[in-house]
Amino acid sequence: MAKKRRPQTKATGPRVANGEIPVVGAREPCPCGSGRRYKACHGREAAHAVTELVQRPFEGLPGECDWVALRELVPAATVELTLAEGLPEGVPSVTLATVLPMAWPALRRDNGTVLLGLQNDTPSGDISRDLADTLRRALTAEPGTPVTAERAPGDGPRLQDLLDPKGTFSPTLHEGFEFWLEDAANATGEVAASLERANAAAIPTARLTGVEAAYWCETPEKNHLRWVMSHPEEKLLDALARLHAAGASSLGEDTRLVGSFRAHGLTVPVWDLPRGMSAEDTEKPAVDLAERLVEALASDAPLTPEQRRARGGLTNRQVTLS
Repeated sequence: MAKKRRPQTKATGPRVANGEIPVVGAREPCPCGSGRRYKACHGREAAHAVTELVQRPFEGLPGECDWVALRELVPAATVELTLAEGLPEGVPSVTLATVLPMAWPALRRDNGTVLLGLQNDTPSGDISRDLADTLRRALTAEPGTPVTAERAPGDGPRLQDLLDPKGTFSPTLHEGFEFWLEDAANATGEVAASLERANAAAIPTARLTGVEAAYWCETPEKNHLRWVMSHPEEKLLDALARLHAAGASSLGEDTRLVGSFRAHGLTVPVWDLPRGMSAEDTEKPAVDLAERLVEALASDAPLTPEQRRARGGLTNRQVTLS
């Protein structure tokens, strides 16, 4: 049976004229007075506009490649952030975390410290603006409270406005999520059970020290190296194709370049590694490959037929994460 159509009614709410439409909750009535929910009216237009704003939300931040890695690839890591205007009174530190308990966007601890979660669904396509809005609200939240998700104003600041552009970005990787708690060793009940479940799901991951933004991880079948690179995508794929066609794209015996991810405007080549190859074993081969890659990137010669076939294979195995 077909659904009955609702009778058309005139909107009774106030209409906004000659001004911007205020931002409200997605399910609230749109302030324009149309009678529709905000998300189906001006909220849709605002979200669409923001979605098209940036393709590289972390561009210009120190450690852009590591921001992408922590957002998409790394299970448990933290980074101390430096604010451009310094820490507000009562806030001892601000720490970026890959993920927080209950997927909270942010948390103000009892001692005033702030944890900002990176791996969250964001209400717009500009992750930088959404995270900046969450951070600002966390800095003034009551100690001991989580910060909920809200839609950021379209003209609000971005991370690039709030963080010190000269600050460092040095991720600390963790085996588990004990960093969630100030006293994880004495956790009990539901908190302890939640922590145990999260730890069980975390894939062992390590950041290489000899090259930038390269992350080794261990899985039951094989190990992998996922290396976030900031080179222009087309130039990088050409260079990888040159190396692949020359048999120089691997990281040693029983390793192979298997494809790449595309994430937040950057390319992430991925290598399969044998199960017994540790992060430490991967260090020197990665440094050697980085040197070969520099030479391949410097070439502007047209690709040979064999190199074009290698490039086609890499392109066909590329997966877009975001």
